[in-house]
Amino acid sequence: MNAPASSALPAITVTGRSPRVLVFDSGVGGLSVLREIRAARPDADLIYVADDAGFPYGDWEEAALTARIVALADDLVAAHAPDLFVVACNTAATLVLPSLRMRHSLPFVGTVPAIKPAAASTRSGMISVLATPGTVKRDYTHALIDTYASHVDVTLVGSTRLARLAEAFMAGEAIADAAVAAEIRPCFKRRKGKRTDRVVLACTHYPFLLEHFRRLAPWEVEWIDPAPAIARRVVALIGPAEGRVGRGRAIFTSGRAPAAPLARFMAEFGLETA
Repeated sequence: MNAPASSALPAITVTGRSPRVLVFDSGVGGLSVLREIRAARPDADLIYVADDAGFPYGDWEEAALTARIVALADDLVAAHAPDLFVVACNTAATLVLPSLRMRHSLPFVGTVPAIKPAAASTRSGMISVLATPGTVKRDYTHALIDTYASHVDVTLVGSTRLARLAEAFMAGEAIADAAVAAEIRPCFKRRKGKRTDRVVLACTHYPFLLEHFRRLAPWEVEWIDPAPAIARRVVALIGPAEGRVGRGRAIFTSGRAPAAPLARFMAEFGLETA
């Protein structure tokens, strides 16, 4: 299997205004990425787009999902003219990044499973990738393993429930410990006196459940969140902060306003939802 292509993206020059960054996800999990971008570039104007009308992406056939995301991205680029487009969804990024880069001249930054740093840092030689079923089966994910983790023991775990649980938690709903524990349990393996010591959070929803994961894990592991690396990539492309205070707004593809707890949650990231 071929290694995933690495796109050399040119730096962006924006003068006289704040850079405009669009962050796209299937739901509100991509806020874990937006949070890091906001911390790194507080002056940027951020547009967060949640495709709640299509959530969850794991229920879609690949061809239909590809067509949906590409069409949405076309509309969003035309409507908002972002300087940079972040696909803050592993399922989407591993599926459509090449197509989006071919269709548009602006840079697209994707979110892909952080398999390389997990494989490089493991001490036991055992890592797990906690993802959605779509990301687990994607050729891109297996190419990352072949390229960067062929020397370690990799367990792929495709959770069918965690993204929904994270959405519920972020909306202020109570979620059962037993439900979360059942979803992360397959990540923890013991073999020949060794055990898993790195778990890749390969869905942007999952960092919002990190405290649950740490509390419910059978033993301590390093949970690897790619969001800080994505923010560093964004800064590399648009440069350091310039002292302005950036604006933020959230858009839901369903057209529905978020429930009050979620609106308050998003306001913490400087996002207007009205």
